Amino acid sequence: MGQTITQRELRNGSGEIMRRLDEGESFVVTRNGVPVGELTPLRRLRFVTAASVTEIFRTAPTVDAHKFRQDLDAVASQDVTPRG
Repeated sequence: MGQTITQRELRNGSGEIMRRLDEGESFVVTRNGVPVGELTPLRRLRFVTAASVTEIFRTAPTVDAHKFRQDLDAVASQDVTPRG
């Protein structure tokens, strides 16, 4: 169960409450001291099926591994010495 807020707090502070919902907080809304509802963040889809990934990348261009490695070496140092 989340933090209890009044109907008035919900109305007057809706922007802040929406931001806090986005951060994962939940709220119980009361009217005249009686709980009347609950606000909870929606669960976002975090799992992507192998079939959907395969379909997304089906039309992707091929990657030349040798060229890709050359590009990485050109921009990223492979030196094991720590930076100061």
